[in-house]
Amino acid sequence: MRRWVSPPKTTAGLGLAAISYVVVDYLRHLSPTWHERLQPALWSILALIAVSRVPFYKHWSSEFRAAIPFVASMLFMLTCLLFEALSVRFVTAVLGLDWHSDTSPLPDTGQWLLLSLNEKLPETLVEILRARIIGLHHFLMLFMMLAFSVLFDSVEAPGLGLGARYMFTMAIGRLLRAITFVSTILPSARPWCAAARFRVPPYPHHWAQKYYVPYASDANAIRQIINQDIAYADTGEYLGDYQPDWGSMNFLINFLRPTPAEGASWYSLLKKAGGGCNDLLYSGHMLVAVLTAMAWTEAYGGCSSAFIWLLVMHSAQREIRERHHYTVDCVVAIYVGILLWKMTGFIWPAKDSMRSRRLAKLERIQGRLIQAAKDSDMDEVRELLKEVELGTQESQNKGHSKHLWLFSCATIFSALTIVLLAFTWTSDG
Repeated sequence: MRRWVSPPKTTAGLGLAAISYVVVDYLRHLSPTWHERLQPALWSILALIAVSRVPFYKHWSSEFRAAIPFVASMLFMLTCLLFEALSVRFVTAVLGLDWHSDTSPLPDTGQWLLLSLNEKLPETLVEILRARIIGLHHFLMLFMMLAFSVLFDSVEAPGLGLGARYMFTMAIGRLLRAITFVSTILPSARPWCAAARFRVPPYPHHWAQKYYVPYASDANAIRQIINQDIAYADTGEYLGDYQPDWGSMNFLINFLRPTPAEGASWYSLLKKAGGGCNDLLYSGHMLVAVLTAMAWTEAYGGCSSAFIWLLVMHSAQREIRERHHYTVDCVVAIYVGILLWKMTGFIWPAKDSMRSRRLAKLERIQGRLIQAAKDSDMDEVRELLKEVELGTQESQNKGHSKHLWLFSCATIFSALTIVLLAFTWTSDG
C-alpha cells in the first residue's frame, strides 16, 4: 500500500540566492574585476535553474487567471507614476529656482543623531553604515526573485497574483505620496539640487506671486490674511512664463513651467522629473523597500526575511545620512508601506489563509476520507486530496475575480483626478 505524501517545499534556496545576489553585486565597489566575472555567472546559474523547473510547474492555469489582475495593476501603476511625475515637476517649478536656493533645510533630528553616532561608534561600523550596499534596483530584483520562486514551490502560486498585489499596493502608495507632497511644498535637504537638475524659471508662478510671496516672511501680513481670509496684497503686474505650443496639452504649461531651452516637448520634461529636488514626503525608495520586505516576510518568511529588513533599515539611514530625505520621510514610508500591504491582502493569499482553506475543506470531507482509508481505497484517498487542492485554488481564483473591479475603478479614478486637476488649474489661470 502506497502512502500519499505531499511534495516537499524548498526552504533555504531562495534566501541563499538573495544573499548571494546582494553580496556579488556589492563587489562592484570592492573588486570590479570579480564583479564582472561573478555577476553574469550568478544570473546564468539562477536563470538555468528557473528554466529547468518550468516544465514541472503545475499551476499554469492559476497564473493565466491572475494575468488580468496583474496587467490591470501595471496599468494603474503607470497612471500613478504619470501623476507623480507631473506633481514632482509642479512642486519644483511653482516657486522657482531662487526659492530652492535661498530656503534653508528643515531641522532634522535624525540627521543630527547620525552625525553624533559617527563620533561615538567604531570607525569600521560607521563605514559599514555609509556603504552603498543596497539600492532601489536591488529591492525590485529581490521581489522578482521572490515571485519566480513559485517555480520551486517556495511561495504559494500564482506568482502573477503576488506581482499584482505588489504593483497595486505600490501604485496606491505612489498616488498617496504624490497627493501628500503636492499638498504642502517642503524645502529640500539639498538646497543646490534644483538649480543643478532643472531649468525652470527663477521666479515663482503667478499663483505663488499672488497667494504666497507677499505673506511669506511678514508676520503681520500673515496675521492679516488669517483675519481677512482673502489675498489682499497688490502684486502689481505678474511676471509671465514662456508659452510653447503643445496643442491639446497646453494645459500642462501651468504645471510644468517650461523654459525656451527645454519647452519643445512636455513628455521630455516629465521624464526629467524623476526624484525631484524639494522634499517629497514620503520617500518613494523606502516605500519600495518596505513593500519588498513585507512581501518577502509574508510569502517566504524565515531568517532571510530578517536579512531583508536589515537591508531596509540600512537603506533608511543612508537616505537620511546622505540627505536625500528627511527622517520623517523614511519613518512615514515605513508605516505607510506596512499598512498598505496589510490592506491589500485580499489580492494574493498568504500561506496562513491558504492553510486555513485546506483545513476547512479537509474537515468537510473527513468522514469520506476516513472511510476510504478503512477500505484501503487509495485511489479514493488521492481523489479526495486532489479535490481539497483544487477547491482551494478555485476559492483563491474567485477572490481574484471578485476584486478585479477594484483595479479598474482605481485606474479610472486616478485618470479622472489628473484631468480634473488639470482643467481646474487651466480655468483658474
